[in-house]
Amino acid sequence: MERFYYNEFGTYLRNIFNYKVQKITIDGGFTCPNRDGTKGRGGCTYCNNRTFNPAFCHKHLPVKEQMREGIAFFSHKYPDMRYLAYFQAYTNTYDSLANLKQRYEDALSVEGCVGIVIGTRPDCMPEELLDYLVELQKRTFVLIEYGIESTSDRTLLRINRGHDYACAVDAVKRTAARGIPVGAHIILGLPGESREELMKQAAVLSELPLTTLKLHQLQLIRGTRMAEEYAETPSDFSLFSVENYIETVVDYVERLNPDFVLERFASQSPKELLIAPDWGLKNHELVDKIKRRMRERDTWQGKIYRG
Repeated sequence: MERFYYNEFGTYLRNIFNYKVQKITIDGGFTCPNRDGTKGRGGCTYCNNRTFNPAFCHKHLPVKEQMREGIAFFSHKYPDMRYLAYFQAYTNTYDSLANLKQRYEDALSVEGCVGIVIGTRPDCMPEELLDYLVELQKRTFVLIEYGIESTSDRTLLRINRGHDYACAVDAVKRTAARGIPVGAHIILGLPGESREELMKQAAVLSELPLTTLKLHQLQLIRGTRMAEEYAETPSDFSLFSVENYIETVVDYVERLNPDFVLERFASQSPKELLIAPDWGLKNHELVDKIKRRMRERDTWQGKIYRG
């Protein structure tokens, strides 16, 4: 038996499903409140949503067709696999309830789809939608993933998130209180955040009733305002080398609530969009390096967690 280093997402899914499952990325055609003028324009400074959609995701197609294309992409390798519809790009709870329900139900109606993962912002989760999601999870798997990105209000303002950390706390708690599994997304290395602040962040996040957590390194992507900021003032940024990132992740994971399920440690943007850092590693290669470093340091998730 492999030694425990952290709670892995694959193990979490195996405890729910007795078959292999794969996420299919869906573009529901939504926008964001900090893009359409409701809260701002231009979106988050780091964001280029072209990085979210894999080659098989054709966002001009109806949701059902996107699901079918995604399933066709994977099914030749794993004919017995089942699928989760992953609404990832932009804010996937930012529309009328009727339109949201239509898109979710369309995805779930495709044969082989056994659940839904919905990526969204903490300021876009109305109570009426939570009411629907509570009913939905009585017949299928549901996971809500909130883009928290940082626990620092200073940072959230700088990256044009359009909400503060208190908003994220409220959304996570309201969702978890309904019995719905909650995920969070955090970016490590945002400008102005020191290593010490990141370690404190791990402890702050650990107070939330999260089920899953994704960690991603900051990446500078072409076509974003952050890329322009980097070109103008590169000294404001401290981009991770792969070695430094691994040490940071291990330190961070040591401080995390040991009950959290850690889904990812890194993001892998398309080469043609990525400015830096370019580590030349697949995600599974980075995971292997993180586990190796944890073994060398004789450490694990939550080793120095103070709950």
